[in-house]
Amino acid sequence: MSVETNVSIDANALEEYSKKRNEPEWLLNKRLNAAKQIDQLELPKPDKTNISKWDFSTFEYDAGEVPAIQNLNELHEDVQKLVDTSSEEQNLLVFQDGQPIYSQVSAKLEEQGVIFTDLATAVSEHSDLVKKYFMGAAFEDIEHKLTALHLAFLNGGTFVYIPKNTEVEAPLQTVNWQKDPKLGLVNHVIVVAEANSKATFLENYASFEKEEKAVSNVLTEVYVGDGAHLSFGAVDNFEEGMLTYVNRRGHVAKDGKLEWALGQMNEGSTVSENMTYLVGDGSYADTKTVSIGRNQQTQNFTTDIVHYGKHSEGYILKHGVMKDRATSIFNGITKIEKNATKSHGEQTERVLMLSEKARGDANPILLIDEDDVTAGHAASVGQIDPMQMFYMMSRGIPRVEAERLIIHGFLEPVVGELPIQAVKDQLSALIERKVL
Repeated sequence: MSVETNVSIDANALEEYSKKRNEPEWLLNKRLNAAKQIDQLELPKPDKTNISKWDFSTFEYDAGEVPAIQNLNELHEDVQKLVDTSSEEQNLLVFQDGQPIYSQVSAKLEEQGVIFTDLATAVSEHSDLVKKYFMGAAFEDIEHKLTALHLAFLNGGTFVYIPKNTEVEAPLQTVNWQKDPKLGLVNHVIVVAEANSKATFLENYASFEKEEKAVSNVLTEVYVGDGAHLSFGAVDNFEEGMLTYVNRRGHVAKDGKLEWALGQMNEGSTVSENMTYLVGDGSYADTKTVSIGRNQQTQNFTTDIVHYGKHSEGYILKHGVMKDRATSIFNGITKIEKNATKSHGEQTERVLMLSEKARGDANPILLIDEDDVTAGHAASVGQIDPMQMFYMMSRGIPRVEAERLIIHGFLEPVVGELPIQAVKDQLSALIERKVL
């Protein structure tokens, strides 16, 4: 059964959908509560980007039965390129239209007590554990219309739980393939790294319908316990028909470490928020983001790191390449709260312009409420340095090749951080396709 959300909210249909997924009462209540608030809440207001006419509400949310596959060769060839088949110890979940269609989890992972599964299964088999973190300290409340839409019509997601004192050596990877443009991808991801654990998680989003209009609404919660270390990588690659809202948040405890490496390569209009709360003393966050805008895209990327803990460290690095008539806003916000003494925040936003009609805006912001801290920022928006071009061309490198090398070098600080070689190669190929 397909139900569009641009008509009156039907509580009975939502309840029927929840029961079909064997959801506990607490999750059904969250759906119904959110549905009641949709019409009363406004859209978020990202800085310098008017999204009041962006239609995030028209989509179908029930994918029905999506058949599973037995072999990765059955996947779309572009999806296959995202999977690293060279590793003997592979931990992989593949989703189509929000529904799990393939799972491969190593025996070692299960022996360690790690949970790595789709959200629907986790809610069914580990209800109390999921409830503990679902819309927890990273979000706490329904903040605006898009959060309410997300909670009401949630139709996919991933749950990862790393027990304390556990190190997961092989990366945990998810591939989310949106095949049906009529279906909205309303994906909720929860990653929990308990005290003194260590893991790498990487997610991919892809679609292949260029002209069809579609919607994605993705929320991610990451919880890093005392002394834990989590590396979170993502490559978003929706086609131009996809309207995207993605909100990734992290919550880091004492001496915890969270590293983000985000390749945001969507072809359609995108609003992206990435916020990390450094709540524990000695907590650490490093956020690296790359993006390429082209054609007539409108994009807004906001990265926040909020310091509560003493001796906390937060780093933001954002590199964007703009061409054609694309417009992008790159906001970086370092907030150091009162009593977060000896904290350090540093950020850099750089935008490389390849066209006179493209627009890029880099805005580093420092909000400091404590004296005994250090913080700094840098920003630049400009074209390729003509001296770089002259140097390379004077050594026999053609202009097109010289520009290609400069762009790859400009984006390498994030591309090089992705933990799976197959995904790193795919991102490099995307860069080639989008800028040359």
